[in-house]
Amino acid sequence: SSFASAHVFPGGALSKTHDGSIPDVDDPGRHQDGPAYRMAAVRETFEECGILLAKSKKTGKLFTEISDEEREQGRRDAHSGNIKFGDLLDKWGAVADTEALIPFTRWVTPGNVPKRFSTQMYIYFLPLGSVSPTKHAAPKGTPPSSGLEEEDEIVIPKPTHDGGIEHTAARFLPPNKWIDLARQNRIILFPPQFFLTLLLSPYLASTVTSPSSPTPSLSELQLEREKCLDFLRKPRIYDGKPEVPFSEACISPIVLG
Repeated sequence: SSFASAHVFPGGALSKTHDGSIPDVDDPGRHQDGPAYRMAAVRETFEECGILLAKSKKTGKLFTEISDEEREQGRRDAHSGNIKFGDLLDKWGAVADTEALIPFTRWVTPGNVPKRFSTQMYIYFLPLGSVSPTKHAAPKGTPPSSGLEEEDEIVIPKPTHDGGIEHTAARFLPPNKWIDLARQNRIILFPPQFFLTLLLSPYLASTVTSPSSPTPSLSELQLEREKCLDFLRKPRIYDGKPEVPFSEACISPIVLG
């Protein structure tokens, strides 16, 4: 009933069953980044596109230790409420990687619509060296402080739709490609998605999108991420006055006309 026919970020409503204690409507925590929002972001990303943002308890790395069949069954079970999301992760020996979520604004729906949301947005960086559901090796001897940790192999699951329960496609593209598609009226991006994607487009542009694309180096990708993080976390000056960085910004659009 919301954002019909549009391209959106994975996400959804908080659940007491899956995500833990939710701040009350009158609690200031209702409008702040917190554990329930982070767990919901990880859970909804898993339910909606099959990407599990979790770490293996055994290795401490991105959890990929189950088959595609197990992952899809767990995804359906969590979505239908047959198992709590936290219990599913425990069963698999994984833990939600909530600490790696990077806040990227909070949006509050204008007061002129009947259904309103307080929505926390996040960014999550998948391990470097991974641009497809293929195994990649990081360069030997990479210094730990660079963020390019040496890996034996990294496997990134391909995003998939949920069988039409809530959506019909899931896809990775660089931000600038999504903006191009929206400006050509080939897809619908609602204002929050368009605005935030546009803000990211100058920073995260080197993603490989096809086998024929030139492969960016890990150092180039890491530099992009560092510049993006600097943009997100750096206080801004607007009209001569300091403003909070985009990682802390709350956006509530004003209706014009």
